[in-house]
Amino acid sequence: MPSRSSPSQNHYTTLGVSVDASPSSIKSAYRTLAKQFHPDCNQDLTDHEAIAAINQAYEILGNPDSRAHYDRTLGLHRGEPTPHKSRTVDGMDEDRRLERWHQLVYEPIGAIVADILNQLDDQIELLAADPYDDELLEGFEAYLERSREGYTAAQQCFRKGANPNAAAGVASYLYHCLNALGDGIEELHYFTLNFDDRHLHTGQELWRRAAEMWRHAEDGMASLCY
Repeated sequence: MPSRSSPSQNHYTTLGVSVDASPSSIKSAYRTLAKQFHPDCNQDLTDHEAIAAINQAYEILGNPDSRAHYDRTLGLHRGEPTPHKSRTVDGMDEDRRLERWHQLVYEPIGAIVADILNQLDDQIELLAADPYDDELLEGFEAYLERSREGYTAAQQCFRKGANPNAAAGVASYLYHCLNALGDGIEELHYFTLNFDDRHLHTGQELWRRAAEMWRHAEDGMASLCY
């Protein structure tokens, strides 16, 4: 694989993975570091720059498009096709394609994400009264199951078709939003199994990230005219 000299510290070294790491390895490395550097798990931690670097590294390497672009800046050429290319055989111009994508993909995902995220604080507050109460725990587990079903529906919606070129940035934020949401659901599920607060805190942090990515997607969509 061709390469050129680059600084020793890059997104790959930040996450502690090789440049050939698989998506699952990158995700696993990020989740490990997210737990290690989360302030609720390490109250003596003051290195906010390290936390920001970890989040930025995963934001780039966790998305195939942004990773491919980043690899090119490092001189790494994998020869992989870029996904989600806009089709030109559907008979629609770019404005119409963007409008259709907004209606069939962006809006449905936004409704699902908002419904899931807006309930989290209330659900945790209810559970906090007594995490070991069977009825409260069952209610929280039911909420997670609904969230998982919504997440699955959002993923299916996201994969319905290629995003328009103009919406590539918005689609990237949606990807990161759903990725963080799915990981957060699993972390919160682990909490119901072992009552380890680290899973609860990590789940909340991942969902805060999901909310942040959704806000970026909203801003990006608002800047597009069609």
